[in-house]
Amino acid sequence: MNRRVFLKAVGMGAVSLTFPSRTARSAANNVHKKPNIVFILIDDMGWPDVSCYGSEFHETPNIDRLVSQGMKFTDAYAACPVCSPTRASIMAGQYPARVGITDFIPGHWRPYEKLVVPDNRLQLPLESVTIGEVFKEQDYSTCYIGKWHLGGDGFSPDKQGFDKVVLSVKNQNDKQVSGFTDDAINFIQEKKQEPYFLYLSHHTVHIKLEAPEELVEKYRSKPKPATGVNNPTYAAMVEHLDTNVGRILRKLDDLNLAEQTIVIFFSDNGGLHQAYGGYTGEREIVSTNAPLREEKGTLYEGGIRVPLIVRWPGVVNAGTTCSEPVSSVDFYPTFLQILGAGGDSSQALDGENILPLLKQTATLKRDAIYWHYPHYHHSRPAGAIREGDYKLIEFFDDGQFELYNLKRDIGEKNNLAETMPAKAADLQQKLANWRKSVGAKMPTPNPDYDPARSNEWKPRPRR
Repeated sequence: MNRRVFLKAVGMGAVSLTFPSRTARSAANNVHKKPNIVFILIDDMGWPDVSCYGSEFHETPNIDRLVSQGMKFTDAYAACPVCSPTRASIMAGQYPARVGITDFIPGHWRPYEKLVVPDNRLQLPLESVTIGEVFKEQDYSTCYIGKWHLGGDGFSPDKQGFDKVVLSVKNQNDKQVSGFTDDAINFIQEKKQEPYFLYLSHHTVHIKLEAPEELVEKYRSKPKPATGVNNPTYAAMVEHLDTNVGRILRKLDDLNLAEQTIVIFFSDNGGLHQAYGGYTGEREIVSTNAPLREEKGTLYEGGIRVPLIVRWPGVVNAGTTCSEPVSSVDFYPTFLQILGAGGDSSQALDGENILPLLKQTATLKRDAIYWHYPHYHHSRPAGAIREGDYKLIEFFDDGQFELYNLKRDIGEKNNLAETMPAKAADLQQKLANWRKSVGAKMPTPNPDYDPARSNEWKPRPRR
């Protein structure tokens, strides 16, 4: 028995005994019918990009409708400020530092910076038991559509528990959104009589900036709010996405599946402020994450706090809001609980089951959530911890700490590290202990450090 089969046998044993077979369920008139799940993941959507999270320029009536029918999380976080690590955290239920994917794949490199950043794993390990495999073991039909970014040949979603896979060929955001939605609707139609797990992973609103011209013109002509970036093409991308989210919701309504389908809307990291290199509109200002600080690629709130909406009729009360911090590592244990597995698995899980929050029956027991981003991007290599209202960021190049009270200072403007040194030291020690517990790799001093060339970028060498 190879390692992968062994992990399935051990890790999924408790899960596969939880429910009777599909035939037995049918004989019981589906009294315990399992819910369908539609998981919609957006690329680079910032926390305030949709109107229900504060945008005064973008129009998102369908996503707003989802909020009115479900729960909006105000303090939801991606496990990393870039895409691949967060996607790995969702798939495996583990912090990126534990998986070994801590930067986007393959990552980039500054060969003359002060620190040499650690190697970045180039694929999600096949040994990881993914959520796709968990659902497949439970007789769910599984489908992955869109952006994967967790490995190429031999490591694609069909090797990770997904029966049907539709991946992109070209980066055409406006056409892909509609095309991926067509594929999703076809899958829902095809599997309407059985439980299914649909993972719809859009490329939008990631640059390049691209949207239907009639929508772009609409926003060019629309009066602009006094504050904000208000980029017409970006706004059109957001509305085009919203329209296609609405198509999914209407399909569920038309097939009378809405009442038995959990719909989750999430982003893989915070929004990008400015386009960099290689695209039409190079250096164009794209969006703002205000009132949050900074953007994708940083551990400030603008890089990691993201929209999360969950609609689950009969379980989640409509129009509710949750302000407790949650993370992308929480989806996996929550799905296990929904399936009745009680969190049993042979692989370490770093998240918490958030069903008590969804049902508004209890709070979570954990003390803190963590980040490890030891790479240069739009900031310096750093780690972070949030415990309650307090968040500490530790920069690895100079050991600097920044401490913020997010309840009082959501924009992270008032660094409390000097006025609250005991609190800063306590959080830094907890962050260091966590890094040790998950085997986080740290950057090392660079013998080729050259301040005059430190901002040069090169492709990351593959070892």
